[in-house]
Parts: sequence; structure tokens; C-alpha cells
Amino acid sequence: MSGIPPASSQAPQPVAAPRIHWEDMAGEHAARWLSDAGNPPPARVVPVDDTLTADAAFRLTGEGTALLWGSDYHNARTLLSALTRRLDKRAAAPKASASSKAAAADLTQQFHRYRMAQAQRTNQLGKLLVPMSADHRVLLPRAPDVSAACDAAWGPVGESYVVSLRELLGAIGAWEWRKRGVSIAALGASIHPHYGVFSPVRGEYIALVANTPLPDVLETKPLAMDVGTGTGVLAAVLARRGVPHVLATDQDPRALACARENIERLQHARQVEVLQADLFAPGQAALVVCNPPWLPGKPASRLDHAIYDPDSRMLRSFIAGLRAHLVPGGEGWLILSDLAEHLGLRSRAQLLGWIEAAGLRVLERIDTRPEHPRAADASDPLHSARAQEVTSLWRLSAA
Repeated sequence: MSGIPPASSQAPQPVAAPRIHWEDMAGEHAARWLSDAGNPPPARVVPVDDTLTADAAFRLTGEGTALLWGSDYHNARTLLSALTRRLDKRAAAPKASASSKAAAADLTQQFHRYRMAQAQRTNQLGKLLVPMSADHRVLLPRAPDVSAACDAAWGPVGESYVVSLRELLGAIGAWEWRKRGVSIAALGASIHPHYGVFSPVRGEYIALVANTPLPDVLETKPLAMDVGTGTGVLAAVLARRGVPHVLATDQDPRALACARENIERLQHARQVEVLQADLFAPGQAALVVCNPPWLPGKPASRLDHAIYDPDSRMLRSFIAGLRAHLVPGGEGWLILSDLAEHLGLRSRAQLLGWIEAAGLRVLERIDTRPEHPRAADASDPLHSARAQEVTSLWRLSAA
């Protein structure tokens, strides 16, 4: 396999970059504010250094004050860890029981409280800021060289800027994932996720696509679609299984670049064509595969779009449009976790109702248990729901 190519960002440059303002003994200052998550510049910013205690930092960030760090880089990371520990301690609470209908309703409320707490946690931890140069150097003593990671995540900036330390660490972590890759058993190779593109760490859904028998009609109509391809992992699995032509679609430019790079590295470029589309590629196929976000809800970050689907929009749109994109005898494979059902966010009856209303029928449902660590983490506030979670491949056809 080829090595990692030089980093380049697919993110478009903003028309007007937001600015962040602060004041110190030398006077008033301003710089570009960078937040890939789309967070607005904080209204109140105070310069701080090593003399600030963790307790004082916790109080200030909890009040909404952003802290612009001006001392040792590693001490900033230590402070962020201290803030994280305090937030985790404050968030500790009794877990909901799932032994009755009342408890199930309580679990739904627990989920909403969990999401609210996560949003508040993210907001507070995002208040620790670091200064950066135009060429992505951290302007702090003992800072590592993070220019490659930042360039891969955000591309050229053109001027000095300020960024949340938490977002900077996210970009660094994503770059390490991209270099290392995620081993995919079904491919006998690795997939390399880009910054902002969900990593295929949940292997059970990949195994479902790798092991389910392909529809017979593929022999005469040798075209499949992978809707919402992300890293391109499912398109690559189909290609490895011998599907002659796969159209892989996504609407996110970063996902498209990531999928193209992975498909090229895996030497499936002759079989897989990556296209920008909201959902389906034009035309009809013998097989249409989709692994939509599995929880109804509003995404709070770029990666959240792979998990949360407002009002189940993508799921409902895929089901509603599937029949028109299937050749006679073709199949749609919907890969979906039932976690939303256990959390009381969507019922099985709703899902079956959408399938019936779209003129589809269920040929088969193939179930598997998730293998990700959270499924066995008893300390997770949603453990009682995650412990019951099943991931299914629904084989659908025209009724």
C-alpha cells in the first residue's frame, strides 16, 4: 500500500473570518478566531499563565470566560486535563434503570440530560485557548510541531489566529488516526480517516456488508451504490467482494476526498466512482447500501453528523427514495442500530411504517451485537440501553 500523501485540506476558506479580542497590560489585541466546529468567538477573553490555579480556571470557564494561555504548552494540556476531571466528577450521577416503562421513559430523559451535559462540557473545555501563527505553529514554549496536522484539518489560514486547545488536540489526534489507519478485517487492509470524517471503528456493520449474500441480479446488472460513503469503507468492501461498479456518494467535501484517497490506496479506483450527491447517485442499481446516522437529534460537531440525524431525515429520505433507484429484483441494504428504540427516540413501528409507506418489503433482517467498548462500559450513563443494542442489516426490496 502507498504511504500517506502530503496533507491538503478540502475545507473552503470562509468569506469573512471572525475575530477574537482581548486586552492586557500592553493594550488591546485582536486575531482571527478559528473554530471548525462553528463556535462563535468568546465574548470575554482574559490572558492567563502558569500562576492560574485549576480551581480558578474552572470557575472562570464555568462563568463563560475564555482563557488565552501564554505559558508552557504542556502546562496548558495539564490544565485542560484538570478541568476535564472536575467536570467528570460533577457529572457523576446515579444511572437509570430499564426495568419498567417508567424507567424507559426516565432513560429517554437521561439521554437528553446526557446530551445537554456533553454540550455544556464541550463548551466549558473549549474556553482554554492557544495562540497560533499563520503557518500553524503553536506560539507557546515547548510546543510540538503540529503544522502538518493543522494543515490537514484546516488548510491555509494566511494570518495568525487563536484556537481552542481542545480543537487543536482534536486535529492532532485526527492526523495520527489518518497516518496510522484503522485496520478493517473484511479488507485485509486499513482505512485512513480524514479530519472531520467518522472513523469506521464499529466493525460489526462492516462485517454485515462483507458477509451478506449479494443479490443475484448483480450478475446481469453489475452496479451497486453506497449512499453516504464517508471514508469509502463499504464501497471498498463491495469492490473487494467483486462488484464490478460501485457509485459511492456523499455531500461532504472532506468525506469525498477521504473516500477517493482510500479507494485509490486500496486499488479499487477502476471499480468505485466517488460522486458528490445529497443521497442517491443518478439511475438504478442492483444493490443500494446505506449506513445512516442511527440517532434522531441535532449534530453538535462535524463528527456528530455520522451519529445524529435531525428528525431521522437521512433515514426517512433513503427509505422513501430507495424503490426508485432499484432495478427489478434489486435490494437495498439498510444498516441500522436499534439504540434509538431503546432510548425511546424512535420506535420499531415507526421504522416499519416508513418502509411500508415507501412501497418496500423486508426480505430479511440480519442482526449482530455491537463490539465497541461502550457496549460493555457499566459506568456509561446510557449503559442499560447500550447493553441491549443490536445492529441490523435490513434487506429491502420493492413490494
